Amino acid sequence: MWVLVFFDLPTTTKRDRKRYTRFRKDIMQDGFELFQWSIYLRHCMSRENADAHVARVKKLLPSKGHVVIMSI
Repeated sequence: MWVLVFFDLPTTTKRDRKRYTRFRKDIMQDGFELFQWSIYLRHCMSRENADAHVARVKKLLPSKGHVVIMSI
């Protein structure tokens, strides 16, 4: 399975840029790799493993912006 994270986060203020950077770094620490600008993906061996990573990303969601998580 593949888990893809698509996001569009604001970067207008210094605080917004910090949130953007923190979110990006956190999902990369969880094993997600850059696929395209603001699109990260991770290969998972099973549905259970994919669900665990989706849950981790949901805990990291910033208060502003749009994030979509898709499992294939």
